[in-house]
Amino acid sequence: MKYYYIILPFVFVSMLSFSQEKLKGMVMITNEEQQVSGLPGASVYWLETTIGTTTNNEGWFEIDLSEKSNKLVVSYIGYQTDTLIVTSNKELHHFLKPTLSLSEIEIKGKQNSTATSFFSPMNTITINEAELLKAACCNLSESFETNPAVGVSYADAISGVKEIKMLGLTSPYILISQENIPSVRGASQVYGMSFIPGTWIESIQVTKGMGSVVNGFESISGQINTELKKPRNSNSFFANLYGSGSGRLELNAHILKNISDSWSTGLFVHTNHRQLKVDRNGDGFLDVPLGSQLNLLNRWQYANPTSGWVSFLDVKYVADAKQIGSLAYNPEVDKFQGTEYGGEIDTKRFEFSSKLGYVFKDKPYQSIGFQSSYSNHNQQSYFGYNVYNIEQNSFYFNSIFQSILFNTMHTFKTGISVSYDGYKEQVLLDAYTRNENSMGGFFEYTYDNIDNLTVVAGLRADYHTVMKYMITPRIHVRYEPWDSGVFKIAAGKGQRIASIFAENQKMFASSRTISIDDQGEGSYGLNPEIAWNYGLSYLHKTKVFGNSVSLSLDYFITDFSQQVIVDYDASPREVQFYNLNGSSTAKSFQAELNYELHSLWDLRIAYQLNDVEIAYKKGRLQKPLQPKETYFVNVGYQSKKIKERQWKWDMTYNWLGEQRIPDTSQNPIAYQLAEYSSPTQLLHSQLTYVLSDNLEFYVGAENILDTTQKNPVLASDDPFGPYFDSTLVYAPVLGRMYYGGIRYNL
Repeated sequence: MKYYYIILPFVFVSMLSFSQEKLKGMVMITNEEQQVSGLPGASVYWLETTIGTTTNNEGWFEIDLSEKSNKLVVSYIGYQTDTLIVTSNKELHHFLKPTLSLSEIEIKGKQNSTATSFFSPMNTITINEAELLKAACCNLSESFETNPAVGVSYADAISGVKEIKMLGLTSPYILISQENIPSVRGASQVYGMSFIPGTWIESIQVTKGMGSVVNGFESISGQINTELKKPRNSNSFFANLYGSGSGRLELNAHILKNISDSWSTGLFVHTNHRQLKVDRNGDGFLDVPLGSQLNLLNRWQYANPTSGWVSFLDVKYVADAKQIGSLAYNPEVDKFQGTEYGGEIDTKRFEFSSKLGYVFKDKPYQSIGFQSSYSNHNQQSYFGYNVYNIEQNSFYFNSIFQSILFNTMHTFKTGISVSYDGYKEQVLLDAYTRNENSMGGFFEYTYDNIDNLTVVAGLRADYHTVMKYMITPRIHVRYEPWDSGVFKIAAGKGQRIASIFAENQKMFASSRTISIDDQGEGSYGLNPEIAWNYGLSYLHKTKVFGNSVSLSLDYFITDFSQQVIVDYDASPREVQFYNLNGSSTAKSFQAELNYELHSLWDLRIAYQLNDVEIAYKKGRLQKPLQPKETYFVNVGYQSKKIKERQWKWDMTYNWLGEQRIPDTSQNPIAYQLAEYSSPTQLLHSQLTYVLSDNLEFYVGAENILDTTQKNPVLASDDPFGPYFDSTLVYAPVLGRMYYGGIRYNL
């Protein structure tokens, strides 16, 4: 035994010596927004030796020290090759500079149209432009039909609006942002996603569960962030002409120009028009509304790598008009007359936003950024006799300082946020005015051991004029037990104020009376909503027969301690709003398989189970109009390019399980619905022919199986009677629809 005491010190010294013979470091780059990221796949080697390695997906490397050379070479295609003099084994951080502009580099190869992040501790799915082009993608709300993470359904039978769901919860519980600035919220909650044209979008990041504390305290079930096309690195000219069998005509175009070495600008235009009256189910009501929209955006981009400054300025204007109701409705004659049922939704919206960032020259891992936005949203609308007008003025400011603690394994973000929302609402004959202000700060710490563990822990402290003092903790953990698999754990808190009228506008297109049990301490006499979200996920990537395969499993629980209940079950002639008294939970499980069947074929299969239970006054019930089970299949094909010509084909199938329908048993038999709907099947497909790199044609069909709800408008024969209701929608209102279009770009 005594020999061990003699040997152990030598073993310890040997181990210490061995550890000191390694050099660790990180190779980094900055993008056009001056955001810092690691560079994966960079070559690192000692000059005139055979000792070398490559950086991992986070940009980190580890290499043996060399006795023959102290000159370390760092290289990557498209970047300047640097030779560094190494005099110690102190951790190294080095930035590479690009040798060519992006326009001078041609990258060929197949890129995944969607990807679940393997290295981010958050459960984030990135949807790029290739995925968006698989469908007509007229606006953001229609951009998720080929992706199972976000559910899409009709909000009602009259407005034509599509609502989205994540983890079994609707869009008010999702933080929807544009380049990480909150955008669709409050007055724009219902129609705002239709004001973001799909052709303007560069990519979409979908994060399940709680997001970062940097982006605010409102996110509960997830975040959807859109990145718009940048003036500097997008096509100088783009045009898309679209037409559908339902009478929709659409034009999208943008013109981008580099003004100087640092300044670029872009003008984005979107307009759509529909005047064809469609009533295929013969109930006398429009299957889709008539209307038109004009949408203009001017973007300015400033980037100066030498000085370290970068900036974006956006100015946007939207004018949207819709006419809903019966085929015979003429607003100039029938408005408020009780002859023909109809309505109009007229929206004007103005937005201004800016982003300013600076990367410190001598500390490239350190940066500071400022985000700000202002918007005015004005909606004037009526549904039959029901008038609903809302104007919202909003201001938002966020500052972010990012740096390291000790070394780049320990990083942090901190800053302050300020927001203001002013609302003026006319609801039937009543007027509501409310102002909400908040101010707070955040700190988010990230630990990354380079190898297999990443922890992001964040904390916010805010004061809100309605919710008072709030503490918002959130944590995300990523652990990689083996090279092909990664576990992620997330937990956090979110809180929000429910804008009950703006978020539930479909109730106005019915004869239901509105009842508010105003015994709370917040807006409308209702309490703020508070929820905790917990998630566990596993992602596995491997090769099968030489082709890429990924399997993702995730399970999330959203537990509300406070919630505003929207109750359509108490009476079929009333909608009630009251505070939660009991428990409300949403449990969501999803399994998704992505398989590259062949270099030309891709397959995506998913299964989702949503168990959402709410404590209503009459008891604990499943959330209505929410399928408990869904199945999803997507098949994509891309032929080989022959002289720039190529065929692309995509097909998506959805099976939606039965949905609970709010109780209508108190209605006359003619106006009663079953307790549960039948399962629904949806099939969409699109075929694209690429004639050249500049021109392509596409045709497609939505709802190929012609699946529709037989009676989407309850009591359509008596729209001014007590049983009229267009809110109980569980299947498409419009049947099979064909479309086609042309895309041209330079």
